[in-house]
Amino acid sequence: MSANDDIMIEVKNLQAGYGGQIILQDINFQVRYGEVFVIIGRSGSGKSTLLKQLIGLYQPMAGEVWIEGKNLVTAAGRERQELLRQFGVLYQGGALFGSMTVLENVRLPLNEFTDLPDLAKDLVALFKLKLVGMAVSAQSMPSELSGGMEKRAAIARAMALDPRILFLDEPSVGLDPITSAELDDLILRLAHYFNITFVIVTHELESIHAVASRVIMIADRTIIAEGKPAELRDHATDPRVRRFFQREPASELAANRANPP
Repeated sequence: MSANDDIMIEVKNLQAGYGGQIILQDINFQVRYGEVFVIIGRSGSGKSTLLKQLIGLYQPMAGEVWIEGKNLVTAAGRERQELLRQFGVLYQGGALFGSMTVLENVRLPLNEFTDLPDLAKDLVALFKLKLVGMAVSAQSMPSELSGGMEKRAAIARAMALDPRILFLDEPSVGLDPITSAELDDLILRLAHYFNITFVIVTHELESIHAVASRVIMIADRTIIAEGKPAELRDHATDPRVRRFFQREPASELAANRANPP
């Protein structure tokens, strides 16, 4: 592990895939404490696959994932459980249980991993809901929430155990521009006031520019660019990076548009 005390996550020589098919290879990067670190790329590039490796949902084919000096890939038993408790996850769909109230959903991690009395669990869950502006909806059912409200409630649940890292998978997908901007603002406030490290998978350009401290871009199974969004937008030499940030179609598609059959 790097001797740099500023590093929260370090990924080394990661190779990942399914059924013998390699989806990612030679993946190397670091995430610093308190960063909003964003993983970008076109649909199908392997962004969500990388996220699943980072949260320990799947084992990589090769390589290492270090979190605060401990290797998640080789950790087992109690050590692995302690590592997993250091982060919360927001999945793309929000994934609230429809048969439970919002408060009960946020309580779930507390039920599973703590021995707190029920009243204390309720108070902690309500506090997390207040942090995301959802306290008034504590007794609502998920079906009564808008898409943005459901994402906020899911973030509250991901924060239930006071994680040091939050992993968000496409948090803005399906949201209107105003709701998406409000979610971006929430992410920045949580990062600033609670020093939470965020790792976010997204392809939403406005959100990328609004929240990202740094980004990595994945294409052709590996990382092809790393840096601040504005720097990559304005100075990238790789045409794939330039097209992504400038919303340019691929050359073949552009030619077809210019010369329709």
